Amino acid sequence: MTGIPSLKSHFAFAIGAAIAPDNLKTHDDLLPYHFGSITPENAMKFELIHPHPEQYRFEAADAIVAYALKHHMRVRGHTLVWHNQTPNWVFEDASGESVSRDALLATMKSHIDTVAGRYRHKVYAWDVVNEAISDEGEERLRSSKWRSAIGDDFIAQAFYYAHQADTDAVLFYNDYNECFPQKRDKIVSLVKDLIQDKVPVHGIGMQGHWNMESPTLEQIQEAIEAYATLGLQIQITELDLSMFAFNDKRTDLQHPTQQMLDMQATRYHDVFALLKSYDRYISGITFWGIADDYTWLDNFPVRGRKNWPMLFDAQHAPKAAFWEVINS
Repeated sequence: MTGIPSLKSHFAFAIGAAIAPDNLKTHDDLLPYHFGSITPENAMKFELIHPHPEQYRFEAADAIVAYALKHHMRVRGHTLVWHNQTPNWVFEDASGESVSRDALLATMKSHIDTVAGRYRHKVYAWDVVNEAISDEGEERLRSSKWRSAIGDDFIAQAFYYAHQADTDAVLFYNDYNECFPQKRDKIVSLVKDLIQDKVPVHGIGMQGHWNMESPTLEQIQEAIEAYATLGLQIQITELDLSMFAFNDKRTDLQHPTQQMLDMQATRYHDVFALLKSYDRYISGITFWGIADDYTWLDNFPVRGRKNWPMLFDAQHAPKAAFWEVINS
């Protein structure tokens, strides 16, 4: 890429991207040059890697890990325990009744032993528990089948099992809306309790699914400072900057306007300038995608709508946002 600086060589923190298996071919022009780590977007999630009690499907995850090793990239594992994308058999017995605490703990341990054990010394970090905090209300934890069957300590148990499966892996609690004060404070409270109980948690994953206006830079800064008080690693694990506010339901745009591209470039500049000022706490930033031709934000949360959240356009050319990040 003549004349285009490499993202991964430009920052003190590691730069990564989340990928699907097809991206190993379709985005090979960008991946090794710009990114030092990769995260399987879906290939290591429970329902894809362990769809049935006696069946594991490792092909997609294995391909991603092999690609990373070939190109001297690191791998972040995503994710071991999540209320979403987990098959019903995990929580129900043969008659459709909810399984007991001991039965679900045994399934959790077996799954983590198998998956984290398979990638021991190949996956350097895991999002062990994903999105367990409630977004609203006074209750700290969201309702989930994991919590219902095991109890609130399902989180601690997952970290114990992950640490046993790979004692060298860096273990993260990972969540979204992590900069909004109410949820931020719940995350801090949860992780503080885990640390006090000597649970092997090593990092906070701030997902970073942000847009042009929200969260504010002040909210991002306050969140980083709050998580930094815990003394753990901080990573931005799923960064993208949507062109649309969450309540914006437009479907009329086939391409971003110049104004939208300019706003996004400025926003990326400001976000990275802030993150760089905290690089003593932040060990890595992973984009939730690579380029605008493939992004989970297409059709979500609005069906039939294209989004353009990344630093590279649909033809894989660097956008104004890319240059603003480099110059931040």
